[in-house]
Amino acid sequence: MRPARIARRQHDRLASLHATASNLRRKYATSDLLRTHARPVTTSRREAEWRNAAGRQLNLGAALLSFSVLADSGVEHYRGSFQNRAMYIPLGVSALALAASLFGVVDTRARSHAVRDSIYGLAAMTGVIGLGFHGYNILKRPGGVSWLNLFYAAPVGAPVALALAGALGRGAEKVREERSSRILGRAAGKTLGLLTSVGLAGTIAEAGLLHFRGAFQNPGMFLPVTLPPVAGGLLAASVINPGKTIRLAAKACLNLTALLGFAGVAFHGYGVSRQMGGWRNWSQNVLNGPPLPAPPSFTGLALAGLAALSLADDEQ
Repeated sequence: MRPARIARRQHDRLASLHATASNLRRKYATSDLLRTHARPVTTSRREAEWRNAAGRQLNLGAALLSFSVLADSGVEHYRGSFQNRAMYIPLGVSALALAASLFGVVDTRARSHAVRDSIYGLAAMTGVIGLGFHGYNILKRPGGVSWLNLFYAAPVGAPVALALAGALGRGAEKVREERSSRILGRAAGKTLGLLTSVGLAGTIAEAGLLHFRGAFQNPGMFLPVTLPPVAGGLLAASVINPGKTIRLAAKACLNLTALLGFAGVAFHGYGVSRQMGGWRNWSQNVLNGPPLPAPPSFTGLALAGLAALSLADDEQ
């Protein structure tokens, strides 16, 4: 009896120790699991906030481009007396794109918006169609593609700016949608960076053409054809072949380009004041003087380029 009683006590003690060990193992395994999962959740939230910030900056760039197109097309199409009913379309579409972009800037939710995305798609399509209209306007004139027609016919840059606003806006929605977002099969930061570089090249060409028409009377007219090309080239190089030095240089030049857009409005305002009658004759001089809404396009593209660089940094 005594050996059996001793064996039973030992068995009970072993069972108690085994239960205690199981409880401790379960307790600490659970706490380790919680610690393991807490960090990815925080990291995921930070990544979502980072993508959302980049998307909102792209929305801001699209807003500036849309505003530039809305104001410039309004002035130019008014000067053309809206001879073609289709000349009202870019005003309505650019106004929608501007409203969608401003909504995107203030929208802090880290997800895309179907209505904004649709408006941006409409803006991009309208810009491409408008490019065809403006190209036809140049070709149908006597002499076809000539300096005179490029100077004074429908400007090619305006519809391209609307198409860029739509493309960058759609890129903003794509960036908000998912972490490893890809556009045209490539990383979003790289694609948007190259798109912005191409957009800067087109804007530089338009500014260079019109400043050449003005014979570069003011030395400040050389700025839009010197600084933005450097910024565009550095932006393309930094997303194709990333490097710390070239990326810092690209960010510095893009910041200066953004400031140049605002300074350009002041320069153009001064150009209007030098017309006969100055600002007292604003109704005529705003139509025939330097275009006030054009320079902010540089600011919008520079902001988009900075957002693309931020995305590229995150993708590395």
